[in-house]
Amino acid sequence: MNKRVYRLGCDIGGTFTDFVLLNDETGAIQINKCLTTPKDPSDAVEEGIKAMLTKTPGFVEQLDEVIHGTTLVINAIIERKGAKTGLITTKGFRDVLELGREKRYDTYDIFAVYPEPLVPRPLRLEVDERIASDGRILKKLDSKEVKRVLHKLLDMGIESLAVCLLNSFENPVHELMIRDIVLKEAPDLSLSISYEVLPQIREFERTSTTATNAYVKPLTGSYLAKLSGRLESLGSTGNLFIMLSSGSITSADTAKEFPVRVIESGPTAAVISGVYFGRMFNVKDIFCFDMGGTTAKSCLIQKGEPGLVSTFEVGRVHRFKKGSGLDIQVPVVDLMEIGAGGGSIARISKLGLLQVGPDSSGADPGPICYGLGGKEPTVTDADLCLGYLDPNYFLGGEMKIDKESAQRAIEEKIAKPLGVPLIEATWGIHNLINETMVGAAKTHIAEKGGNPKIVTVCAFGGAGPVHAYGLAKKTGGAQNSGSTYSWGWVGTGNVYRPQSLRPSTKP
Repeated sequence: MNKRVYRLGCDIGGTFTDFVLLNDETGAIQINKCLTTPKDPSDAVEEGIKAMLTKTPGFVEQLDEVIHGTTLVINAIIERKGAKTGLITTKGFRDVLELGREKRYDTYDIFAVYPEPLVPRPLRLEVDERIASDGRILKKLDSKEVKRVLHKLLDMGIESLAVCLLNSFENPVHELMIRDIVLKEAPDLSLSISYEVLPQIREFERTSTTATNAYVKPLTGSYLAKLSGRLESLGSTGNLFIMLSSGSITSADTAKEFPVRVIESGPTAAVISGVYFGRMFNVKDIFCFDMGGTTAKSCLIQKGEPGLVSTFEVGRVHRFKKGSGLDIQVPVVDLMEIGAGGGSIARISKLGLLQVGPDSSGADPGPICYGLGGKEPTVTDADLCLGYLDPNYFLGGEMKIDKESAQRAIEEKIAKPLGVPLIEATWGIHNLINETMVGAAKTHIAEKGGNPKIVTVCAFGGAGPVHAYGLAKKTGGAQNSGSTYSWGWVGTGNVYRPQSLRPSTKP
């Protein structure tokens, strides 16, 4: 019997899939990175593991556990690539997803746009039942009506079903009746009932969370089943754990049932790592900065602990306007989106000004310098042209990148329209994204009662270490003579190796 001495960490991002292999006996660490495969993310996982086998033969059979973080769930919501979902709710509550809390995220914008519900109105049907706030049954559920409503939804082609009845968190008897009927009438239909997903008060949030869970459940279940199968085919008999949005881990089976809990699993793992390094170096106030290929997110760690919130938003219509997204009520590390990512596209706006993001080139086709068909200049292309990335040592020299093509694209699409030299246009892309992020970062830190001049910047993600110094400098800590500041970075980016987070003092 093989001795299980290895643990594998795997994170699937919008552009790259990253791996860290740890030998628990020797402490030896091996890292690897490959392009994400959007059509089937498990392809990249298998490809990356096979590449690691060339350096550490036979480690798969000795895996004790695989801990996996992924952006698959949140991307499916943002890109609206989930299942065709139906909703059964109490009579009179069909439109709760659109009514929400009846609050405007921008009081004075008469053209304010709100996100479309994941379940369109024709697929939201009612049953005539009622349970009081204390759990008393005011009107019994008719099983014949449930069957009629269910088959009507099935005839409309739903692939997943959400059930959210009024006050079911106090008495779930009617939701459990519907569950039993669905299991008998349509056993292959993906099902999410609010009593299991979120048995809490607040009708809108409970309905929204249950609908979201149902929307991504078939996709997540299929992916995790395929991933488990691929790990087994490679010889792994270790446990597969999935990172939760709250910072803990869960089994793959639980993640299949409640995928809404893993929406922010990728960025959350970076925060937990930041807490670990903070304790190691006795740094209690840390600004975690995770910049990947698509977005940049942040979290403020105070007194050695990250903030934890019970509600958050996904897929905002306006990225930095609270209230313009879909409400989800599950425990999650207090993350804030503060900017674009390495793959974010730079262009000239309608006003003739430089604009970076919010759309990204992702992994397919990716930045121009990857040579995979990208046509629009990105932040990564600018970082390469500025010398922040070494074209001969990208991914440790395993991936060749094309600096000349990136320069030509920036010259033609940015420099010439602006009438500035190539170097100014390139620096403008890099500097603009830093300015965007520092503005949001200062706001985030201030809202939490922190001081941006003294927090340690801990950077993660492929683009995080590249922009860490610019972000730290623009927060003001590195510019004020006589002030105390500290910052550093930790990450698996393409330039910097992990650094010690030793506090420094500005002379």
